[in-house]
Amino acid sequence: MAQDRHRDRRLAMVRRQIEGRGVRDPQVLEAMRTVPRHRFVSRTLAGDAYKDHPLPIGAGQTISQPYIVALMAEAAAIEPHHRVLEVGTGSGYGAAVLAQLGSSVVTVERHRKLADAAARVLAELGYANATVVCADGSQGHPPGAPYDAVVVTAASSSIPSALIDQLADGGRLVIPVGPPSFTQNLTLVRRTGEETTSERFCPVRFVPLVEDS
Repeated sequence: MAQDRHRDRRLAMVRRQIEGRGVRDPQVLEAMRTVPRHRFVSRTLAGDAYKDHPLPIGAGQTISQPYIVALMAEAAAIEPHHRVLEVGTGSGYGAAVLAQLGSSVVTVERHRKLADAAARVLAELGYANATVVCADGSQGHPPGAPYDAVVVTAASSSIPSALIDQLADGGRLVIPVGPPSFTQNLTLVRRTGEETTSERFCPVRFVPLVEDS
């Protein structure tokens, strides 16, 4: 019964908060209907898991609101054969959505406790195509490059050149760009050969992208 209640809330979340706000990619919508967001937050917050706002997960980090997770996945235009890099694993929820799309996902998290917790939940849910790496995500993950898509879940004052360098020809980078204390712009970068173009499409608020010293 608990699972049924969660499923009903998840379907309502997608219908009202995601599809109702303009996300149209059918694969993304189905992934959002499928991934159990309540598994990526503490039991005390499970009742809020399908509300459209961030929730604390420890280490000063949050699980992103569902609409933004869906919007970023849609902007990345992920296909099943794609290799995807996620910078900022957090709870693992975003990685689960990307993995649900059928892609091969490497997700990088600098906080060991968060990385271990996310890896555990992803394994319990059967996402064998998602690999969690504990490292400085601002430098991407060169061993897995090139990537068809890079999704960054932390704000950077500028677009890190290391992430562009790790994009495949035709690849896409989705990243919040702007000062950490203010509203940022969700930005889509497309790479064609050695050229890149960028497009801002949504104001957002993310925690800052931290580079290990």
